[in-house]
Amino acid sequence: MSDDNKNLSDDLNDMLGDAKDGAKKAADKANEFADDAKEKANEFAGEAKNSAKEFSDSAKETFNRTSGDNKKLLAGILGILLGWLGIHKFILGYNKEGIILLVLGVLGFLTCGITSAISGIIGLIEGIIYLTKSDEEFYNTYQVGRKPWF
Repeated sequence: MSDDNKNLSDDLNDMLGDAKDGAKKAADKANEFADDAKEKANEFAGEAKNSAKEFSDSAKETFNRTSGDNKKLLAGILGILLGWLGIHKFILGYNKEGIILLVLGVLGFLTCGITSAISGIIGLIEGIIYLTKSDEEFYNTYQVGRKPWF
């Protein structure tokens, strides 16, 4: 029986050694996968940072390069929809004229809407004029030439 116990003990030791070797190989493989994952994550993070920087730079360039066309469309639509408040004037940088239309629009509460109607008609007409002009003509007239009314 002693030989059987010794053989069994040897078999168990061999199996234990094999299990240890297998566990070590599995740990080594897991470390390889972890290293690969870290490397790929770092590459992805770098690419994401570059993409975000490119997007940010592009957005800044677009914002800084606001053309006459963008202001034309925005000012025209706001002139038609909210002309009685003079918001389209503020968009173009005509603060004094914007305040005049805003005061007229608000005074409409005291004048039964008469002054609001006047400022609304002015805004409607100006919005239509803005949208019917060519981009170059709008830019030269209202942004370079600074023509405040009609």
